[in-house]
Amino acid sequence: MADQLRDKVALITGGCSGIGLGTVELFVAEGACVVVADLQDDKGAVLEQRFPDRVRYVHCDVTQEADIAKATAAAKEAFGGLDILFNNAGSGGAGAGIPEMTVEAWDGTMNLLLRSVMLGMKHAIPLMRARGGGSIVNTASIAGLEAGWGPVAYSTAKGAVIHLTRVAAAQLARDKIRVNAICPGLIATSIFGASIGLPRQVADQMAARVAETASKFQPIAKAGLPEDIARACLYLASEASAFVTGTHLVVDGGITTGDRHAWDPETVSPLLQLMGFGAEQIEEMMAQRAATAEA
Repeated sequence: MADQLRDKVALITGGCSGIGLGTVELFVAEGACVVVADLQDDKGAVLEQRFPDRVRYVHCDVTQEADIAKATAAAKEAFGGLDILFNNAGSGGAGAGIPEMTVEAWDGTMNLLLRSVMLGMKHAIPLMRARGGGSIVNTASIAGLEAGWGPVAYSTAKGAVIHLTRVAAAQLARDKIRVNAICPGLIATSIFGASIGLPRQVADQMAARVAETASKFQPIAKAGLPEDIARACLYLASEASAFVTGTHLVVDGGITTGDRHAWDPETVSPLLQLMGFGAEQIEEMMAQRAATAEA
């Protein structure tokens, strides 16, 4: 279905790379005009050149309320209003565990990943009310659903984004503003390299490594790509999801469906080991399982 966002205006934070860039490209293809809010001015200029009259770039640090206000105002100035907000900007945040965490590192992560989402909604709501409604999509993470998928500060912030999404959806429903979240799994973007302090160029290159290896660690044997999240965002932003609000959509290739033995026939269930079965017994069971699968 083409032109699902015809005559719509979207604001996408972190729109110059990764998931944000994939979403900008898809939204433009579907008919939207897009304000891209990011810190990568060179990439922002390229986007404006690629999509003249359809993309407006705004330098924006989402930890600064004034910058977020400027970005939302740009949507009205450039395109007449705002229908869609994709709160997407972020990074891996502080990598320390709780015993080593500093207050500054914790607050910095929360400001980037959680407070920015609240501020984005705060400044978008008046513009959406003026248009008779809208759709807000927040980038959360599978790290906000289960332990072990990210650093403690990042995971806590993403869990809070999921609940903030619910609360905001309840408050804004009568304004015809829907609010939903997306929980990506292993997506091949630069966030992995950036989260461990690699320079931006090196982090961008590391995304290719993630694409090569991620498919081996999840039931759906393909790399998660920015366009996979972009398509989920398109669904939540468009009228296709007109009856959907206050929920989170997990887009992770099935990686959170269960432990590896649940989907990989070559992996031994830890339950068998706990029950005291020996290596030969387990090997025989695995062979029988494989034979049954082939039949």
